[in-house]
Amino acid sequence: MKKTIRDVDLAGKRVIVRCDFNVPIDENGKITDETRIIGALPTIRRLIEQGARTILMSHMGRPDGTVDMRYTLRPVAESLSAHLGREVLFVSSPAVVDDAVRTAAAGLAGGAVMLLENLRFRKEETENDAAFAKELAELADIWVNDAFGTSHRAHASTAGIAAYLPAVSGFLIEKEVAFLGDAVEHPRRPLVAVLGGAKVGDKIPVIENLLTKVDSLLIGGGMAYTFFKARGYEIGASILDEKHVEMAAALEKTAREKGVALLLPVDVKAAAAFANDAAADFYDADGIPADRMGLDIGPRTIALFAERIRSAGTVVWNGPMGVFEMPNFAEGTRAVAQALADSGAVTVIGGGDSAAAAAQFGYAERMSHISTGGGASLEFLEGRILPGIAVLQDK
Repeated sequence: MKKTIRDVDLAGKRVIVRCDFNVPIDENGKITDETRIIGALPTIRRLIEQGARTILMSHMGRPDGTVDMRYTLRPVAESLSAHLGREVLFVSSPAVVDDAVRTAAAGLAGGAVMLLENLRFRKEETENDAAFAKELAELADIWVNDAFGTSHRAHASTAGIAAYLPAVSGFLIEKEVAFLGDAVEHPRRPLVAVLGGAKVGDKIPVIENLLTKVDSLLIGGGMAYTFFKARGYEIGASILDEKHVEMAAALEKTAREKGVALLLPVDVKAAAAFANDAAADFYDADGIPADRMGLDIGPRTIALFAERIRSAGTVVWNGPMGVFEMPNFAEGTRAVAQALADSGAVTVIGGGDSAAAAAQFGYAERMSHISTGGGASLEFLEGRILPGIAVLQDK
């Protein structure tokens, strides 16, 4: 167990917090989705209540070590001010840390909050440069990591800074670790994992780890066609991860040996082109015409997957069942989201497209937990140690 902000004295302390404010911004500089900002509020409010002098930091986008004001965090400061009902001081420095920033940080009163400029305006951030980590650390007495979505990266603000300050987690990371960890290591059984997305290669480590833990593994989305190919099925013009056909066969063999039910689609919706209005029909999984491409799972597969989900104690879902961005090929993903929402299981959504789908179809509020970190949640499900969590102090 890692220490959290509950375990340290915060009153009057300067606390620097790594948040994940990598939010989408439109062409008018307006934030279009505040989910990550809202996710950070419980930790920030706790620090305010405890009288801490809070310094927030984050990256946004990929300015690649250059000062690109399209990625300024000023809109985030404005959003935070509105949510918190108090001004969040924003000191915009191209250097992120300079004398003006140091003066502002030193002058913060108890309960006050400030936000630094985009960390990735400095190339030293992604290089995990020790000197830059020390610059950040010298602003504060305690470091709090609450950016689960970047905890799989060993950057100056997510790992390097822990060499200079006591390091604990915020409430968001505490929640992520609790839900993702318990879902895989201490689940209510049966444990069912639902995986989708395009490429088998992207999910091989996840599948290998889950095959040692789950009772059932349901595979849909684009990656299913690589498994079909491994079985010798005709897949037409469907997406194929050609490098991993043999691995797909090996994973099916491992599942059989471990007694894990690995379920593939039994039917698919295949179209004449990659377009929402393309002519499409349903086909058996082993009967896709040579001139068609699979873009969604079919109704019999939906029923099969929903039945397995209904019987689960815990469900972990990562990856859509089809091209859900196109309405005509969204039914499989929508139906899986509904099955999770309707189940009595603990339901954990692994971020990324699955989180977007749950929100798009109106089921997000009915899930037990939706991860804020796509890449981080995948690496966590692989069983890997995340650098930004490993450096936190143990209880």
